Amino acid sequence: MIEKRESNLHELCTVLDYVRWGASRFNESELWFGHGTDNAWDEAVLLVTHALHLPVDSKPEILAARLTMEERREVMAALEKRVNQRVPAPYITNEAWFCDLPFYVDERVLVPRSPIGELIRQNFEPWLPREPLAILDLCCGSGCIGIACAETFPGARVDVSDISADAIEVAQININRHHLNEEVRAVQSDLFAGLEGCSYDLIVSNPPYVDARDLAEMPAEYHAEPGLALGSGDDGLDFTRRLLLEAPNYLQPEGILVCEVGNSWEALEDAYPRVPFMWPELEDGGHGVFVLSREDLLACREFFESAGG
Repeated sequence: MIEKRESNLHELCTVLDYVRWGASRFNESELWFGHGTDNAWDEAVLLVTHALHLPVDSKPEILAARLTMEERREVMAALEKRVNQRVPAPYITNEAWFCDLPFYVDERVLVPRSPIGELIRQNFEPWLPREPLAILDLCCGSGCIGIACAETFPGARVDVSDISADAIEVAQININRHHLNEEVRAVQSDLFAGLEGCSYDLIVSNPPYVDARDLAEMPAEYHAEPGLALGSGDDGLDFTRRLLLEAPNYLQPEGILVCEVGNSWEALEDAYPRVPFMWPELEDGGHGVFVLSREDLLACREFFESAGG
């Protein structure tokens, strides 16, 4: 293996050589793409340019550039890590993009990819009756949703919370990166336990919602992410049930809850058939995001309290 690697390092000379070699190995290894790119070529471009400290949209002329031996080793290490460890590319680059903003990520948090980003870009219209002054990003992970909301609504106070102390550390890195320490606060909290006395115009949550079957069948790349942020019981709704019951206590009048449940949306509707979930159409892809007003949550409280929904 070492001899073959050394041979490759001498035979592969240019940026294009390594992009082509990486894409070939990715296809050969049947990697899964779903954390920023959707194909082997783009993934190889991302990792090669990262290893070379170049922008991913560098001019095409760079493809013919020859690499030093030190650069070849750096590039090869990144490509081999993607193949051998099956980790998502953003964990190798330590960067992911959400709502056109860059975020630091590592294995302590999910890679940002929520379709809620589309709703943020639309200012949550038409569901928000007015511009929110207080926003909560619940189960924040990297903090990407809350930080994107802070950029979208510059007059708002934003809390980002997560049960994971590791996630809160990553969120704080991103708060610092975007110079939002005056606008955004990171709070370690199990659901609302650490947020007593707080009230919000908008609660946005991308909680764990993967059911047991989907979790077991996920590609290896997803198992590199923190399990605490993915699985939520047999039907994927353990956390969401608690959220629906408690959320109205932390919402202002006319406030709304926006929550992603992904593939568990059918199980949610089956559990609460009389709850008027609103499911926005997502033009950019994705599914399973619902909107409920505080008034709807209060009106349906008996359903949330009952054992069978």
